[in-house]
Amino acid sequence: MRDELQELVDRVAALLGAPATLEDADFTLLAFCAHPVDGAETPVMDAVRTRSILGRGSTPETRRWFEDFGIAVAEGPLRTPGDPDAGILTRLVLPVRHAGRTRGYLWLLDGGRTDPAADDPALAAAVELAAEAGRLLAEREEDAGDLGRPLAAALTGTPAAQAQAVRTLTAAWGGRTPVVLVALRPAGAGLPSPWRAPAAGAVSAVLPGEGLVAVAVPLPGPADLRPAAAVTAAALAGLPSGSTAGLSAVGADAEALPDRWEQARTAARVAAAVPRFSPVAHWGELGAWRLAAALPGPDPAVRPLLADPVLTATAETWLDAGCSPARAAATLHVHRQTLYHRLGRIEALIGLDLADGDARLLLHASLRRARLP
Repeated sequence: MRDELQELVDRVAALLGAPATLEDADFTLLAFCAHPVDGAETPVMDAVRTRSILGRGSTPETRRWFEDFGIAVAEGPLRTPGDPDAGILTRLVLPVRHAGRTRGYLWLLDGGRTDPAADDPALAAAVELAAEAGRLLAEREEDAGDLGRPLAAALTGTPAAQAQAVRTLTAAWGGRTPVVLVALRPAGAGLPSPWRAPAAGAVSAVLPGEGLVAVAVPLPGPADLRPAAAVTAAALAGLPSGSTAGLSAVGADAEALPDRWEQARTAARVAAAVPRFSPVAHWGELGAWRLAAALPGPDPAVRPLLADPVLTATAETWLDAGCSPARAAATLHVHRQTLYHRLGRIEALIGLDLADGDARLLLHASLRRARLP
């Protein structure tokens, strides 16, 4: 389908003599005219188009800007104004609709040449192509919805159900398609109601027992995570503040999905606990946090320390600083003698010799595990 959508975008660009971009209703980039149209005299790029192409989607602020002009409910072509201060050029917008719903948008940077209300054969043909794109996107949404149950079964079902689900997903994805799993971890009371599942070809499954949403995102290549980044950003924008997401390693089709799901939800847990990974953590970037997350809990010897926030912070800061007294004291804004005194209290409390490497490893791993939900 990706090739069909790209062909439609190229045809629309040729008809109207302007660069075209296709996004779904969540402003996730689906296809774009990669080169200036022959003979085009208008600018082919602005800040919005650049961000859309490089980031595979638009920011929530950009989305609000355009939706304020009524594009989500428009049934025919319309024009959005430019904003020179924000680097936004005027656009011709062709709503991509099917069965009474807006499925996406075709954007054209035509410099204001085309009158949306004109009786223009080229515009009429472009509108027909937008309707065809709407039909294709509707079919893709239906296919993705049908795959939600197999995805859930592949992750949490019985061995027999998992085997059948893997066959279904592999057949749907076409064989050897690179796929990344995303774990969405809603903050607070969980998913808002109503909640819209990610689109753009992603397959979603709500896993009630875990309070998580699993999203499988097919990729154009094993190293191209931009579609997953766009889907994740759009999904988080619709979740409560403080929600996080985790991305697994990339695999082929439904290969080893349960293992990749464990990677994704572990990454989402770490993102929820460690600010530098928030709001989206990638499994490949977690480092030693992978080991901490695999522990069932802090070691019993360390549990008494966790009741004292000051000593806990001291121990973790000292260990994160490579056990350097100077660096740890500076980070904690205390005198070095104060640090030594606290370390002595920590040793007495947990009964471990902090001069011993094994003891430090046990303490560090336990403190990190204690931070994870």
